[in-house]
Amino acid sequence: MAAAAAGRWRRGRLGREARASLAAFLLGASVAALPLALGSPPALLAAPGLRGRLALALHVAAVNGALLLLYPRPLYKIAVRAGFLGFAFGCGLLLSAGRSAWRHFGWYMCSLSLFHYSEYLVTAINNPRSLSLDSFLLNHSFEYNLAALSSWVEFTLEKLLVPEMKQITWLSTVGLLMVIVGDCLRKAAMLTAGSNFNHIVQNEKSDTHTLVTSGVYGWFRHPSYVGWFYWSIGTQVLLCNPICVVGYTLASWRFFRERIEEEEITLIHFFGEEYLEYKKKVPSGLPFIKGVKVEL
Repeated sequence: MAAAAAGRWRRGRLGREARASLAAFLLGASVAALPLALGSPPALLAAPGLRGRLALALHVAAVNGALLLLYPRPLYKIAVRAGFLGFAFGCGLLLSAGRSAWRHFGWYMCSLSLFHYSEYLVTAINNPRSLSLDSFLLNHSFEYNLAALSSWVEFTLEKLLVPEMKQITWLSTVGLLMVIVGDCLRKAAMLTAGSNFNHIVQNEKSDTHTLVTSGVYGWFRHPSYVGWFYWSIGTQVLLCNPICVVGYTLASWRFFRERIEEEEITLIHFFGEEYLEYKKKVPSGLPFIKGVKVEL
């Protein structure tokens, strides 16, 4: 009886967390409606002027104030992060509007903010036991943050020095498609794996841990990594960042090679011959990465 009550409490808690994050994300994204309120052109952020900057600052303050009033501290920590990502998404929509020189960067902002928010939301739906503030992946690693900063610096410098490089719409469209397909593949993998999916490689097998081989796991052994790999490269193709395209490809490939080897050692320990048979039949999905070598 007590266990059933605890289960219902956890589901209710999950509902509050998911709903709070979604409401905050949408509230932050409502910044995209500012041009209507101000009677300004859609590309408000391209040349906002004093009026536009003031409107953005007031919007941020109003959203933060609303979140403080609506949610107690534990939920506020979730809501303020989701609200920030929603604000970034809304600003990306504003930059994407019209023929602004920052249009493609707006696509990037939408892609980046939606990726991080959806990581949290899908985890909340899929595996609430592992849900935490880290599920947003905003503090993924120092290297990840440095890579993001490097891409912004490259985009800005090349836009100033060679502005026509950042206006190759067909190339940015290819990058956007890579981003969409990659993120969809990753989220499909998370949803297919259900409670078996975790952002942290697990060293101990839980009672509910099973080997998933259906759906996208029938295509690749590591579809979430495949999706993230092509998503990350796609963000730089979208920005027309030649240096970061090369850098992201090499860094992501090395990271996932090491991550897959580490994870497969654990999976072989968990599932033994069952995983070895699966490994023989299904590729990793990433180029030139075969996974851990097994000596017989």
